[in-house]
Formats: sequence, C-alpha cells, structure tokens
Amino acid sequence: MKRLIKAAIRGVRQVLAAGESGWVSTEAAAALSGGGFSSVAGKTVSPESALTISTAWSCVRKTSQVVSTLPLKLYEKTSDDSRVAIDHDICEIVCSTPNSVQTNVEFWEGMIAHLTMRGNAVAERKFIGKSLVGLRPLPNLTPFLDADGHIAYEFYDRGKKLRLPADKVFHLRSFDPGSGIGLSAIKYGANSLGSALAADETAGSVFSNAMMLSGLLTSDQTLTPEQRATLQVLLEAYVSSKKAGKTLVLEAGLKFETIQMNPEDAQLLETRQFQVEDVCRWFGVPPIVVGHASQGQTMWGSGVEQIMLSWLTLGVNPLLTLVEARMNRDLIPIEKRGKWYFEFNREAMLQMDSKAKGEFMAKMGNSGTMTANERRAKLNLPRHPDPAADALLAQTALAPLEDLGKDKGK
Repeated sequence: MKRLIKAAIRGVRQVLAAGESGWVSTEAAAALSGGGFSSVAGKTVSPESALTISTAWSCVRKTSQVVSTLPLKLYEKTSDDSRVAIDHDICEIVCSTPNSVQTNVEFWEGMIAHLTMRGNAVAERKFIGKSLVGLRPLPNLTPFLDADGHIAYEFYDRGKKLRLPADKVFHLRSFDPGSGIGLSAIKYGANSLGSALAADETAGSVFSNAMMLSGLLTSDQTLTPEQRATLQVLLEAYVSSKKAGKTLVLEAGLKFETIQMNPEDAQLLETRQFQVEDVCRWFGVPPIVVGHASQGQTMWGSGVEQIMLSWLTLGVNPLLTLVEARMNRDLIPIEKRGKWYFEFNREAMLQMDSKAKGEFMAKMGNSGTMTANERRAKLNLPRHPDPAADALLAQTALAPLEDLGKDKGK
C-alpha cells in the first residue's frame, strides 16, 4: 500500500512537471488508474466502482452488446465500383476467432466496454513472420505519452514490466483531443458518477434503517456515560429494515420520539432519477435504452422508436465508423489498404415489425431495387431456384401515351 501511494504521489509530481506533454510513468499511471478518480461527493470513481451503478452498467453493456453482435465482414473493392466479400486469414481472426480463448463476440464486447469507460481499448497483435495470427486483449494497459511525446504501451505480466512497440498494438481510442489517447468517461464524469455512488449509499442506508432517521430519547433524569452506552446498544437491536415493527421497552422515565423521513420530501427519489439521465449523458445513451422513462413518457410507441433511431445514428454509428477506420489502418496489410476494408452490417440494428417489414420489402421489390432472392435473404429464407427470382422488377402502370395499344411482344 505504501508503495502504491508513493507511486501515485510521483505520478502527480510528474504530471505537474511535464506540463502539456502529460508524460507519466507506467507505475504512476497504474497507481492513478487503479486508485480511481476523486469526486466532490467524496467517492472514489474507478471503472470497477462505476459499474456498481445500474445506469452505468446498463449503458456499457447495451453499447458493447449492440456493436459486438453486428455482423462484420471484409470486403474488396472491384473495378466497377461495387464490392465482394472475401475470405482471408485476417477475416477469420477479426470476424470469428481472435484468439484461442474468446469468440469474436466476446472479444469485441470487451474492447467496446473498455473503450466506452476508459476511452481506450488495447489488444496485442500476434504475428508469425509478417502474418497476423491473433489479437490478445490487454485490459489493464493504460497508454500514455512518453518524454518524446510518443504513445507508450507498458503493462505488467506476472510481475514483469513489458513494453510493446506501437506496430504490435491494436489501439482503439474514443473522443480524442489530438494527443492520440482517448478521453475517459470515468475520469471526466467522476463528479456525476461519484454523486450517483453517494446517492446509492445514502438510499441503502436509509432503507436499511426502515426509512427511519435517528430518533430522540428524552428523560427528566441525567444519565451517566455507562447508562448512555447501554441505551445505545439497546437501540441498535431495533435498527434495520429486518427489525422494523419491534416494540421497544423503556424504563426510568425515558421517552422515545421518532423522526420519520419521507424520501419524496427529502428529494431522494428525484435525485436518483436525475442521476440516471446524468450518467446516460456521459456514455451517450438515451435513458429509454436503459429502461428509464421520463415523466409522462411510455416505453413504447413511435416516439421511443425515433429515440432509438437517433441513438443508432448519433451514438452507435460513429462508434462503428471509428472502429472500422482503426481496423482498416492497423489490421489490413499495407499492400491491400484502400482495396480491402472492414464493415459492420448496420442493417442488423434496424428491426421492424411484420407489417413495416412487409411494406418495406414490397417497395424494394416494386421499385426494382432488390430481387426476390435478395428479399428472401433478408428474411433468412433459402434462395428460390427460378431464374426470375434474380431479376429486378418494376411496376409499369404508367407508360408514355405513344406506347398505348402497342404489342411489346412484336
């Protein structure tokens, strides 16, 4: 513990001495990160403590699960400005089996969770020769700027400090002011998250005492310190929600007057409701996504659908674009950059009811946009063997006047 405290103090001194460079040693960065960030509410906020807040847990989980479950493919641009999906070893690693332990869903879920909370997610790129053979997540690695202003990647493995070169690191970073290191929602949202932690603790304490504040004992006699200590022990046997309703027997003229707190009057419930919305702002997730409806708002309807679409457009889509850009830069071989690219299937996020889906499919078919087999693929139906199922069709209800009465078959 003393060693950790000393490391944290050295880290603070290094930050002050480094000025704008922000250079911090690995040990000091680990101490500062592991200890969390202080808040005005008096609570220390770390990724672990933040996840004890139900809103933060739900925001991180929903975002990471949406991204990790989207289909991901590797495409190649063709000469006619179209594209084809290609099967390559790199696609097997990124889209199916990143390492010997995780599936692609588990790998991306963890990477997006760390990206959402810490602002950075790092994985080691494993090579055999020049061929990428795996991605190993490094959840405890915190990137920092060294004395030369370069991003350094250091971590401890079985008691040994290791440093990875940048070309062996796959580094996702979120909102970035230009330093190359993403900003942490946990760090900058420490006051909001700390207030939520304090409110949770306060609510738990209140409910554990059966919604009762400390009462008043009155007597016309003067008690000795020993008698007061005995009374305190006696009262503790009647405190907590499990002991609510027990009858307290007092002697020697003692009278007990209770002070019952109304949580609505104390604005405890309103405070907790506000904190749901406040925490959601830091993670860019609408409250309705985490199951929180504002006053007068329902959990269903066209308004909620528009909120969901807004989240997918302004929240999830920029995140997908950020990840795609980093994959295309760092994971695709240099000779194939600009020709190959990764892309998430965003249509998988848009789920419609059967009526809306039927109308959409009909419009796509009647306008000559999608063939019958393409529409069947959207419904997870097998291809139809008829060649006409691969033809684009269009309605011909309207035609030029000069074509009326003509036989198109002649």
